[in-house]
This record gives sequence, structure tokens and C-alpha cells, in this order.
Amino acid sequence: MDTHIRDARPADYPAMLDIYNDVVARSTAIYCEEPGDLAFMEGYVSGREQTGFPVLVAESAGHVTGYGSFGLFRPRPGYRFTVEHSVHVRDKRRGKGTGSAIMSALIARAKAGGYRVMIGAVDSDNAGSLEFHRRLGFEIHSALPGVGEKFGRRLDMTFVTLQLESA
Repeated sequence: MDTHIRDARPADYPAMLDIYNDVVARSTAIYCEEPGDLAFMEGYVSGREQTGFPVLVAESAGHVTGYGSFGLFRPRPGYRFTVEHSVHVRDKRRGKGTGSAIMSALIARAKAGGYRVMIGAVDSDNAGSLEFHRRLGFEIHSALPGVGEKFGRRLDMTFVTLQLESA
């Protein structure tokens, strides 16, 4: 199936919310235990867009199969060239290139925007996500032990980084 990457539109929000809530309910990819509602997704997208950051969706056969975005890593001026990304893919589409297509588009947008480093925060036990990032050229860094909590247990987080331009 062909996957088309494009900017998110309001009509996409219910499908994006469905993907988000599935990830929240079934995994530690998002350190949140409460599902979102449509107002949450509307706020997420409008917040990103108002600050000049993209929210992209993957579409296949007329259906949203994933979405992703990036925003500033931290608000201080010294971090102005570093962004942190987030990508979520519908369960049945994982491992089929959807996430890579979204990430490729996000990386291209970040480079075009003059950003130098892209960061991801990955649950340390999520071997699939760590391998996904490694295949895309991200460097995997040490785990930060016990910084998150979900499903009644403490979670370790690993930062991954991609140099978008030569130092």
C-alpha cells in the first residue's frame, strides 16, 4: 500500500486520537495513563502549528495510519536549534514503513527549518523503537533510570539523537 505524508487537518483528529489512545492504553511509549479527548488533540495540533512546528499524518487508502511532530526540546535560547520528535503509528501498520515515512518527512522539515539536532525520548524497554531509531541514524544514549511511571511501575527513559547538520 502506498503511504502519503501530509500536514494534519481537523478531519484527521479523530483518527489521530484513536492512535494516541491506543498507545496510551497498551504501551509505555507515552508516559500518560489517561486517554485524551478530541479537545486534547485539537489543542496539541493547534499548539504545534501556532509555534511554527509541523504535525504530519501518514495516509494510506484514505485512512490515517500514523502521525508525528516535533517541537523545541527546551524553551531556553541555548536549545533553539534542537527539536524533540514524537511519532505514533496505528498498531496494524507498525513495521511496514509508516513510521519511517513520517520520520523522513519530519527530518526533512527540521533540516529545512535550520535545526541541528533531533531528539527522541524512548522507553528503555521499547527495543523496537530503539532499533527503529538506530536504523534511521539516531545515536542511542544512556538510560535515565526511574524517571517515568506507568502501569504501577517505574520506567527508564533513553534519549536518542540525530545530528541534522555537521558540527
